[in-house]
Amino acid sequence: MSLILTNDDGIDAPGIQALLNAVEKSQISSQVIIAAPQEHLSGCGHQITTNRPITLQRRSDTAYAIAGTPADCVRLSISHICPQVKWVLSGINAGGNMGVDSYISGTVAAVREAAIHGIKAIAISQYKKIGWEFNWDNSAKWTALLLADLLNRPLPPGSFWNINLPHLLPEEPDPEVVFCLPCPKPLPVNYRTEGDKFYYVGEYAKRERTPGSDVDECFSGKIAVTQLSIDN
Repeated sequence: MSLILTNDDGIDAPGIQALLNAVEKSQISSQVIIAAPQEHLSGCGHQITTNRPITLQRRSDTAYAIAGTPADCVRLSISHICPQVKWVLSGINAGGNMGVDSYISGTVAAVREAAIHGIKAIAISQYKKIGWEFNWDNSAKWTALLLADLLNRPLPPGSFWNINLPHLLPEEPDPEVVFCLPCPKPLPVNYRTEGDKFYYVGEYAKRERTPGSDVDECFSGKIAVTQLSIDN
């Protein structure tokens, strides 16, 4: 089975290395290709590049740094790098991508692009609490277990999985996995003003949370798994 790994934090981000570690631990693939943006592009949404050339730098036999968006990376991967790809995995994003975040997230856009082309896909994000450090080892461990499960579950055409990992202390037990719906509540819309300039100061952790939704479950310390669709 051939997998494409991508993200929106850039090819040198620690999260994509954690995702590669998770794939290797789960022993689910015989071919893994990394095709990720050359630069950090968090929050770029489903932007694509059509008005300029996209350069591709080959880092190794299995890794490509692409001067484009996450959606561009998927398009180039399935058309030129690895046309036989069976799954696209995107992440592990440094920060949550829950609920309405899916419309903003480049991480999620990559797997949505895959689903548009009939390729199964999973987005993985690691929620971060303010003042805490990422624990990529935990992220990789949990992701490996999730991949072993989700890659064997039925997935309707045009659908894809969106995973959000909770931020726990090292001594806490492994989190429960909950399949849930995405939260429809808006992100905080708060700005600080200086003259004619507006600085966004909304606090992610203070967003509204519908009980039982992905935001509520992840903020409560559980792994939130949602099934999204290109029809949403």
